[in-house]
Amino acid sequence: MSTDPFSGMFGDIFNLLGQQGPDAWFQTATQLGLNIARGEDGDPNPQPSERQRLEELAVLVSRHVDSALGVAGDASITGVNRSALTSAALNQWKPLIAPMLDHLALGLPSDADPDNEAAMMSQLAATIGPLFTGFQMGSVAGHFSERAWSLAVLPLPRLDATRMLVVNNLTSFAEAWSLEHDEVYVFALAQEFVAALVLSQPGTGDALRALLIDAVREASAAQSNLIDRLQSMINPEDLNELMSNPAALLDGIEVPEESDATRAINAAASVLLAFFDRAANDITESILGPRPALAEAYARHRRSDARGEDSASALFGIATQGPHHDAAKRFVNTLTEAHGLAVFDALLRVDGLPSAHELDAPEQWYERVTNSPLA
Repeated sequence: MSTDPFSGMFGDIFNLLGQQGPDAWFQTATQLGLNIARGEDGDPNPQPSERQRLEELAVLVSRHVDSALGVAGDASITGVNRSALTSAALNQWKPLIAPMLDHLALGLPSDADPDNEAAMMSQLAATIGPLFTGFQMGSVAGHFSERAWSLAVLPLPRLDATRMLVVNNLTSFAEAWSLEHDEVYVFALAQEFVAALVLSQPGTGDALRALLIDAVREASAAQSNLIDRLQSMINPEDLNELMSNPAALLDGIEVPEESDATRAINAAASVLLAFFDRAANDITESILGPRPALAEAYARHRRSDARGEDSASALFGIATQGPHHDAAKRFVNTLTEAHGLAVFDALLRVDGLPSAHELDAPEQWYERVTNSPLA
């Protein structure tokens, strides 16, 4: 018989978790994420007049996107609240985090000696790890939607071409920077239309998923040690604090150290983001004329107070700051000025994403994708 006072508690936890289904972690993530997204204001739906205006402008923006990229699309857009974006983000992320959950279980025993505390903690980590990931993922998704306009802020494969914008986040941005609602709507629509077109392509999605396999594995390894976190949670005061302050779950999320995997995903992601922004800017100018105040406000918006977006990106090994973003902007600007936005139709193919080496050699990327058998 075990004399360890923790053995009974661990046994109860194992039995409890064993009764939950394989998607318990995702249900936890969804519940926590939606609770955070509702916020202090209850997450109201967009004003009907603002949603109607967004839909009116979508028709015009869609025509300009089709003209710029030479790819026909539809003009549908859904104006949503933060909760809807949180749910969409979690559904998008779910199939990509399996490597993270697998990593938590690697090397951990399937059973444990009840008299061996270290072994018991290892088994607890293997058992509760996915659920803890659910807490972390939910916290990230809820805070992600606090100010993100759409899924376009994080270039991950999309399950379909559905387009949505958080209208209240757009109006808050416009009012904070004294901008017209229409100019913000046009820019956000163009950005989301282009992002949805690119990221929903099967070839592009497959190429990104291949890069994310190693990047997510390294991102998982970079997070705080799970067993240490679980040991601290044995103290009820620490657990209560964690549940009352879900933002604390963001503290352990770090960008992994630079490696071949992170350089590859950051090259691809930063170019995609730079392309979405350049296309949105050019389309906005073609409709409304130059908007320097909007461009400056958006650049500052992306650089400041973006904890939710930063944490979401870090889960996938993507860094939202760094010299690769400057290189990506030069990459996109150089090729756009030389060949026009249509050159980036290569991003719709499986071989279109730039490599880390090509990030500093845009013409090499151009020669490769132009002469590709898939061109």
